[in-house]
Order: sequence, then structure tokens, then C-alpha cells
Amino acid sequence: MWSLTALLLLVPSSGQAATLEKPVLSLHPPWTTIFKGERVTLRCDGYHPPLLELRPISTLWYLGHLLLPSHKKSIEVQTPGVYRCQTRGAPVSDPIHLSVSNDWLILQVPYAAVFEGEPLVVRCRGWYDKVVYKLHYYHDGKAVRYFHSSANYTVPQARASDSGRYQCSGTMRIPVESAPMFSAKVAVTVQELFPAPVLRVTGRAEARGGVAVRCDTRLHPQKRDTPLQFAFYKYSRPVRRFDWGAEYTVPEPEVEELESYWCEAATATRSVRKRSPWLQLPGRGAVPDSASTTAPVPQAAALAPGNQPLSFRKPPVSRSAAPVTSVPNITSPGLRFPAGRAPTAGPPACAPPTPWEPSAAAAALKPDVDLLLREMQLLKGLLSRVVLELKEPQAFPEHGDTPGPPTSHLAVSPATQATAVVES
Repeated sequence: MWSLTALLLLVPSSGQAATLEKPVLSLHPPWTTIFKGERVTLRCDGYHPPLLELRPISTLWYLGHLLLPSHKKSIEVQTPGVYRCQTRGAPVSDPIHLSVSNDWLILQVPYAAVFEGEPLVVRCRGWYDKVVYKLHYYHDGKAVRYFHSSANYTVPQARASDSGRYQCSGTMRIPVESAPMFSAKVAVTVQELFPAPVLRVTGRAEARGGVAVRCDTRLHPQKRDTPLQFAFYKYSRPVRRFDWGAEYTVPEPEVEELESYWCEAATATRSVRKRSPWLQLPGRGAVPDSASTTAPVPQAAALAPGNQPLSFRKPPVSRSAAPVTSVPNITSPGLRFPAGRAPTAGPPACAPPTPWEPSAAAAALKPDVDLLLREMQLLKGLLSRVVLELKEPQAFPEHGDTPGPPTSHLAVSPATQATAVVES
């Protein structure tokens, strides 16, 4: 009888194991890289069975696939590897990767995941806390911060763009100042707190009239207790400022302009705020920006944290067919297009090339052009005569007292074969 009672106390109640959450494994100090010979503390926080159980509360520790002998709630370790813990009746915790370095300089990053809007702190540490001088921090190979001596590099509100590989460099006095030394590169990933919301129609609001819409998004499982606020906009005008409700009722007179609405989700401190695309209605004409609900938000409606919306009006969707623009038959000599059709990049695939035909305007100008050419040829002959007289004056004697018979010179136009008489 007593053995049966003890057995019942050791087994969790029906369905309890399935509802238990995995324990939380933490690291103190909170850095994943340490120097050789240093020790850190691991702590496992999770489900604790009732005190009525006959055996003491125990915690299981794993280094890789190796089961460690300790059953305490916290342990001290100095061996590199992947650590996990498990409390009785609960699943295994998330891992912590511990690295041990023998370098002069190490870059330390937090063990826990960093989410959007949270501060990101990285630390460049010299061998056993020696002071690092001329300290540089690098992000993906680009220098981002300089310090005269040891200091942490902090990003107050991390963004996805802050993910990447970090590194530091500096000098140390051992005992004289050394050459610049570099740490190993360490990867940092900023986790997404929640994706961009999507504005959806949930149905008709029978009580107040109009259409109910909802700003949908989801929090990361580790941050599901983070409160979010929502705001709704028509074009760039806010119709409801940030509030805890994720639903909004579009008034009946404005239902025809549903596609001009969008929403925004943000944390209470506005450290993270994201906008939805324009509202998309199935079966209605697609908005000019894109045809999917995952389309990017128009740049004119972009908001920086703490700023007011920019002035922007989304062009209304046309419900009628686009008008046909009439194009003249003749746009230039030799190019013809049918009436009511815009010119294309080339002739139709099977249409033969159209021979060149002079236009009526060109035919009307031809007599004037011919006359102008004849006059230019005559002027050319006169200029040639003047130039010849200037070069060879002896060929043309001066007029004496007894005038001689006038000498005639002919200038012939090659184009028209006309003859002009010039007297000297």
C-alpha cells in the first residue's frame, strides 16, 4: 500500500507533462566567451514538483550528449561546449554555447537572444581584464566606434540591420604598448519581435454599421507577453491613434474607400513599430503598388519612431476602363500608325516594310528649296570672283583714261546650269 502511494506521488498528474514549459537556462556573467581558466555559473529555472514527493527535487545537466553528475539548480563550469538542462517532467531547455579562448583579446556578446528594440551590448576584453587602448569595434568589417581605452559598444535599440559579425582591435601594455591585436569574429543575430502587420476585413459591424478591420501580427514565442498597440490610417491621416485594440470599424460612408486604409503595430515605448501594406480586397481592382498583401509600404507613408505621418494621398483605384488616346496618322516622314493605336517598338512581325513617300508638306516646300539652292550657287560664283581679283590683281588692269571694252566673265551654276554675267 505504501509503495503504491509513493509511486503515485512520483508520477505527474494526467496531462501535466504535456503542458509544462521548457526550463530557462541562464549564464552568469552573461558572456558566451571566456578566457582559459575562468569559471562561469549556469542556472536552470523551471518546474518544481510538489514537496509531497518522496524523493528530492532534481535537475539534469547535459554537456553535449553527456549527462553531468550534478543535480543542483546551478553549477559552475569552465569547459567549452553546448550546455542544456532539464527539470523533472519538463522538456529540455534551449542550449547555451560556451567558448574558451587563449587569445590576448576576446569579444564578448550576450548569451541570450537580442530582440528588436532591445539594447545590444558587446564587450572587448583584454587578457584577464588588462586595459585595452586605441580600441576599435567593427561590424561586418567596417569600423563603427572608437574608444581611447576599454569600453563597451552599445546599440540602444537594436534593429535587424545590426545583425552580423562583430570584431574588435586594440593595444595593451605588456609591459610596453603592443602592436594592434584583433579578436576573433563573433556572429550576432537580432531576432524579429513581430513581423509587419496585415490589415484584414473581419466582417460587417452590425451594431454600429460599417466594416470591421483587424491589424494582424504575431509576437515571437519568447516575447508573447509583450504588449502591442495599434493605430489605423486613411491615406496619411490617422483615423485612430495608438491604442490597445487591434480592431477598427470603418464608417459606412467610407466603405467605398477601404483600399486607402492601412495600420501600424508598435510596442508601448515605440521602440519597434511596423506598418502594414494597403488593405487588399479580394475581387476588387488591385492597387497600383502591388497585387499582394505582402507588398512593401509606400515610401511616402514611412514613419520614423516618434515622428508624425508624412503627407501622402494614395491615388484612388479606377473602376472604369482607361480611355484610348488618339495618335495622329503621320508622326514623321516615313512613319505611319493606324488611328487610335499607339506606336510600338517596331513593325508587326509579318507586315512588309512601308516604302518611303514624301509628305504633302515636304512637296510644298520643294520649289522654295530649289530657288534657295540656285541663289546660293550664284553667290558662290561671285565670292570666287572677288577672291581671284584679290590674289591676282595683274590679271585685271585698272581702268585708264581710255576705257576699253568691258570684259564679261561668266559664272555658271552647276546645279541649274544657269549663266550670270558679271561686268568689271
